[in-house]
Amino acid sequence: MDLHERAERLAKLMEERLDIRGEGLATKTRRAGRRIPRWVRRELDVLVEALERVDHPKLAQQVDYARIETGTRRAEGWLENVDAWDRRKSVLIHWLAGNAMNILIVIAIALALMGWRGLI
Repeated sequence: MDLHERAERLAKLMEERLDIRGEGLATKTRRAGRRIPRWVRRELDVLVEALERVDHPKLAQQVDYARIETGTRRAEGWLENVDAWDRRKSVLIHWLAGNAMNILIVIAIALALMGWRGLI
């Protein structure tokens, strides 16, 4: 499997598992932000840099294919183990918990004001 096919596979996994849209691996890696660990981002950056060099005849000699092979295998393994449903569920739970806390604070302030004004 050449570098372009690996990049396509990783970009597809990022779109399926992490819901990251964009064109190409470089854009998706940049947009991923904190959704992926630092070491995965580092490995993907190495692959993106290699993709830029591999098309140039003299710069292609500088590409370390062994490091890219191990790095992409590790990144692909991490991306395959991401459970998209569990990630979406936890995002929804955190959003609901934050909103519930805000509603409780507003109710507590309203009750405190009503008590202070003598309406309760």
